[in-house]
Amino acid sequence: MRVVSLASEDDFTGWRDAARGLAQAGVPASEILWQVGAHATDLFADEAVVAPAAPRALKVPRAFLDLAQSAILHSDPERFALLYALLAGDPHRVADQADLLVRRLEAMARAVRQDIHKMRAFVRFREVQDAPPFPGTGEPNTRYVAWFEPEHHIVRANARFFVERFTSMRWSILTPELTLHWDTETLTEGPGATRGDAPGDDPVEDIWKTYYASIFNPARLKTGMMRKEMPRKYWKNMPETALVKELVATARQRETAMVATAQARPGGNIEDAWQALRDEAAHCTRCDLYRHATQTVFGEGPVHARMMIVGEQPGDQEDLAGRPFVGPAGEVFDRALADARIDRDTVYVTNAVKHFKFESRGKRRIHSRPDAGEMQACRWWYEQERLLVKPEMTVAMGATAARQLLGKAVTITAMRGRAIELPESGLGWVTIHPSFLLRMPDKSRAEDAFAAFVEDLRGAAKALS
Repeated sequence: MRVVSLASEDDFTGWRDAARGLAQAGVPASEILWQVGAHATDLFADEAVVAPAAPRALKVPRAFLDLAQSAILHSDPERFALLYALLAGDPHRVADQADLLVRRLEAMARAVRQDIHKMRAFVRFREVQDAPPFPGTGEPNTRYVAWFEPEHHIVRANARFFVERFTSMRWSILTPELTLHWDTETLTEGPGATRGDAPGDDPVEDIWKTYYASIFNPARLKTGMMRKEMPRKYWKNMPETALVKELVATARQRETAMVATAQARPGGNIEDAWQALRDEAAHCTRCDLYRHATQTVFGEGPVHARMMIVGEQPGDQEDLAGRPFVGPAGEVFDRALADARIDRDTVYVTNAVKHFKFESRGKRRIHSRPDAGEMQACRWWYEQERLLVKPEMTVAMGATAARQLLGKAVTITAMRGRAIELPESGLGWVTIHPSFLLRMPDKSRAEDAFAAFVEDLRGAAKALS
């Protein structure tokens, strides 16, 4: 019996290296004991693998590696042996969805992906004032701490997501298995924690509760689906779930009240939610852009608008005024809307990034393109705006806005001037940013480009109607 000791429960690299050597040596799955332990000094505690004179070739399809990387994070102790059995047998069986072993491993991988999603959705940070020195430093600090209890070994696999989402924030995520600590530059790990190590209520949660209560729609209440998507085990970690019992209990009364007041105040609770979201965005520190910008420039317009128009980021005058598209590009934008016969008062106008990024040149502040991390940090606000407005058509002006709309970098030329089905519902439309027209030195070409811009807006309005 050969004993393989892995460094941790999610040690994919250790499993892969050991499994490759064992499979090439022809060792059957029944002769291997997989265990997790940090104290082993040799890879094989009982018996070393003697490589054959001519080790057999081992070709592994990419689909097998993808499956293994996910399934190995599952909490089932048999996962290492099951993956090795598939590898040592015929890894190309991974394409056979009728194979019982493959189906079992696919189910593990699916459960892991769901757990990863739940961690991203249900982690709630609480602010800790005058905290002890952050791990690895000697200085006191203010940080944000969250508690989460994963079902599988997905914490390390999720670390990069939280680093990119909360880059400029010092945070710790505590779990029973291990803890993660980010100091805005370095990610470190620590031993597992207990629920008692996490802080209690945070005053910031009052804002979040106001927002959640405002967007709660009793007419769409499906408690069974709600519990499936947000299992009860996560409720104690989320401030908004303290409201769930009361909101569910009074759903019928709230629905009746909504119907009674619908004509008097269209979009009432959505407007409350938008205001709560705007107030929260005013204090955004998700990336470093807030440090130099004057203020957050949030979207504006009717929250029930059928069309949302997304620019790239505020300019100098927008940063000072706190409103989108009020500077030179805004003048071009307004003129194009008028020529396209679109009333600006009927559309919701916002930007992909809410803070002005610039370079100082003397007394002037020159626009600088947001990077991928800044766009990702601001994507949360964009997604919440879309969730509230629910536009039937979203027009992205410029490459940054197009990337926020489609979730990937695209070229304007390739995507321009056609309706795009969006996965979250509604249509998308890509065009140039009006500031592009201001930078064109050739007046005749600029006029032609402006006319094409107007046609893009007309096309979007026509597709909407």
